[in-house]
Amino acid sequence: MRVVARKNIGGKMRSESEKTSALVSTPTRRQVIAGLAVAFGGLGLGSAMGWAEVEEDVSHTAEAIHQEPVFKASRKRIYEVLTDAKQFDKVIQMSGAVKTGMVKGTKPAEISREVGGAFALFGGYIFGRQLELVPNERIVQAWRVGSWEPGIFSIARFELVEQRSGTKIVFDHMAFPKGDGEHLAAGWKMNYWEPMEKLLA
Repeated sequence: MRVVARKNIGGKMRSESEKTSALVSTPTRRQVIAGLAVAFGGLGLGSAMGWAEVEEDVSHTAEAIHQEPVFKASRKRIYEVLTDAKQFDKVIQMSGAVKTGMVKGTKPAEISREVGGAFALFGGYIFGRQLELVPNERIVQAWRVGSWEPGIFSIARFELVEQRSGTKIVFDHMAFPKGDGEHLAAGWKMNYWEPMEKLLA
């Protein structure tokens, strides 16, 4: 039998083989929690320079659009217009994009009513996926314009809020390419809200 050197650890003599065995054994829950505490504690002790570098990676000037159009229709009716392809086709036909010839309105809208399903609007120029659908309450979409770089999607969120005898859409659009804010904000009014108001009148 081989003789192994022993070291005094915590008042107990341990052999090298015992230490190796202890390292290989599965840690207890308490050891895992203590390890995480030490790891996160170490993060908190990071240098100011390290945190300054992280701050430089965070954009504090990201563009976003917030609009609150009000319609003389129920939340159910607004939800149907935004999620039913045949009804939204009527919105497209009355939109500024079709009237000015910017977008050909010949291809019908395609709108999935399933979470994860796809949609394609304005002849396929606008497309994306349904991220969240809460009937008569909320629609959240991964939304993009065909001219954007591949793989770029923004988030469009429609919150339907009852307002007296009508509905207010609390609309937020974010994560679109920098510099597109004014154009997109005008587009939402001209191609969504104004034709929807005519349709629902």
